[in-house]
Amino acid sequence: MLGITWANPGAFGILFLIIFVIGILIHNIILKSKRVTLLTGSGYKKNFLKNYSEAKNWIKLILLSISLISLVLAFARPQWNKKEQLVEHFGRDVLIALDISKSMLAQDVKSSRLEVAKRKIKSLVNKLSSERVGLLLFSGTTFVQCPLTADHGAFFMFLDQVDAETISSGTTALDQAIKQALAVFNAIPDRKNKLLIIVTDGEDFSHELAGIKQQARDQQLHIFALGVGTTEGAPIPNIAANGEQDGHIKDKNGAIVISRLNEPVLQEITQQTGGTYVKVQPGNNNDITTIVDQVKKYEQEKLNERKMPQLEDQYHYFIAISFISALIEWLL
Repeated sequence: MLGITWANPGAFGILFLIIFVIGILIHNIILKSKRVTLLTGSGYKKNFLKNYSEAKNWIKLILLSISLISLVLAFARPQWNKKEQLVEHFGRDVLIALDISKSMLAQDVKSSRLEVAKRKIKSLVNKLSSERVGLLLFSGTTFVQCPLTADHGAFFMFLDQVDAETISSGTTALDQAIKQALAVFNAIPDRKNKLLIIVTDGEDFSHELAGIKQQARDQQLHIFALGVGTTEGAPIPNIAANGEQDGHIKDKNGAIVISRLNEPVLQEITQQTGGTYVKVQPGNNNDITTIVDQVKKYEQEKLNERKMPQLEDQYHYFIAISFISALIEWLL
């Protein structure tokens, strides 16, 4: 209407009450005018009632109506005059590294370690609403599945693409995941806080983990870990080329390989880099809450800024009209 945008249109509901009240006041003025006419006759009102003025009553009602309606319009927050406003986004950069080695298909947690890990990552990202998140996938090597982004919908799209077919034939190398995270953060050297969350069963066949851990400490990369699986372990399904399970993986002697959650290696990495290790609890989100609470202890930084068009609030004009109308009505 007239190029005006209303930021709080719900306030217009009050207009029905005001119209009802104005209707009662109009009825009272008309009724009062009829009574005066009955008492004095149509031509003698001024002679008998010197302080009575029907015109004045109508003017006061009009002013009161303008005052009340203007006040409602002010509450509805009228906006016009579009201008660009600089919007700054503050948060933290959090890299999440997901283990995609074959052991993540073990089913000691239902329906598999991989599926539980994906559900936990989604819960984690939902609780990190103001953070930029990125997704690394690792086994023997590591690659960036989703670069750091504040678009969590895009992050979830990349995460949903990870399934049994994505699983690598290689073994787990935690050093490669940490090395890739360091490379990502080195590309943004002004970042104060570097946070990495590793989601894995902890089975590790790294060749240079000790040296990479030292680099992480030197570059102040804080590593957190979510351990997926059980210490009792489970056999690793063997997935055939057609995507169907074909028995379980066996060692060179023909014995079924049992994969177990390796907590000590994850506890050592997180302790040495100032992070926290948490074992995944499939039945609740206490594990995610613990990690989120730790992440939020780190200072938020300015991640980016952009200019966004925004309409200016103009409610003050209507408040002024309401005040002036009420003042004149009071003075009459």
